[in-house]
Amino acid sequence: MKVKQLSIATVALAMALTGCGDKNKGAGADMAQQAPEIAVMSVAPANTELETTFPATIKGKTDIDIRPQVTGFITKVHVDEGQQVKKGQVLFTLDQVQFQAAVEQAKAAVAVARTAVSTAQITADNKKALLDKNIISDYEYQIAVNSLNQAKAQLAQAEAAEVTARKNLAYTTVTAPSDGVVGSIPNREGSLASPSSAQPLTTVSDNSQVYAYFSLTERDILRMVNGGERTLNNAIAAMPEVQLRLADGSIYSQPGRVATVSGVLDASTGASNVRALFANPSGLLRSGSTGTIIIPHVEDSVIIIPQKATQELQDLRYVFVVNDSNMTVQTPIKVLDLSDGKNFVVTEGLKPGDRIVTEGVGTIVRNGMVIKPVTTTPAQ
Repeated sequence: MKVKQLSIATVALAMALTGCGDKNKGAGADMAQQAPEIAVMSVAPANTELETTFPATIKGKTDIDIRPQVTGFITKVHVDEGQQVKKGQVLFTLDQVQFQAAVEQAKAAVAVARTAVSTAQITADNKKALLDKNIISDYEYQIAVNSLNQAKAQLAQAEAAEVTARKNLAYTTVTAPSDGVVGSIPNREGSLASPSSAQPLTTVSDNSQVYAYFSLTERDILRMVNGGERTLNNAIAAMPEVQLRLADGSIYSQPGRVATVSGVLDASTGASNVRALFANPSGLLRSGSTGTIIIPHVEDSVIIIPQKATQELQDLRYVFVVNDSNMTVQTPIKVLDLSDGKNFVVTEGLKPGDRIVTEGVGTIVRNGMVIKPVTTTPAQ
């Protein structure tokens, strides 16, 4: 009887131990199943072309304010806003009546002065003949010569006044100083035009080529010259072609080049004015419009990671590296200042073959967390 009871107890104990083992095994399986699936990527060297963008203002190669050189009422406007004009083409005509009258008056004054010179010349010649015969004194002859010289001076003065009058008359016809496109025309027929007016008659913009003006910070310029290892002119010459993104988001078909960088930093902004030159054969770009300059930067054999795979804490940037045990390790990295808004170029902290977390950074992923890695590509 005792042997039978012992056997029953032994069987019960074995069943209990077996149940505990199965329970622990199931708990381990549950823990493995509870590890979240997180996207990771393996980093590897690659070539990339980053882009930096700068807001830009577009101006014609020459923007010439058209102002009258004489005061008068506008009698005719010969062009319209936005019209393409050639050098020397008539733009405006001012009232010519008073200026034509001034020319006629000046011509009459010249005629009178010439007659006076002719008369004084005859008198001087006559006095010279009498002087040679000792009929008159040298004093009397000298008075005649002085009168002749005075008449000649008055003639020169009258001729100069005629030139001025003719120029003023010519100024009543306002012409284009260069080829270009006519801007706004605020004043029409009947308006008074004056050289002292604050507003020009119009603006003629030479849009065969345009300048896109933007700004570079002091740090950008130091990067261009590589810390002083090359001159600014050499850095400008080595810059790649730039592109222009228009206001509608499209890319302008003609590439441009950076032409000049101002040698003076604006004290208020800490930036330097930069000018890029673009050809404009179709006249699409107009003075006063805006856009965005795109400067490409080519980097060879660098590690590129998505910006969303990083987090910034106290001015330091981190990623989560996944070790061989599929555990996340918070790792500090350094990146280039340049970025395209989506990716970073890593300079320190990662090596080829490292796996990094690419989703959930800063939200569900923590340091020392066991995950179930799901490998993705940079494109994904």
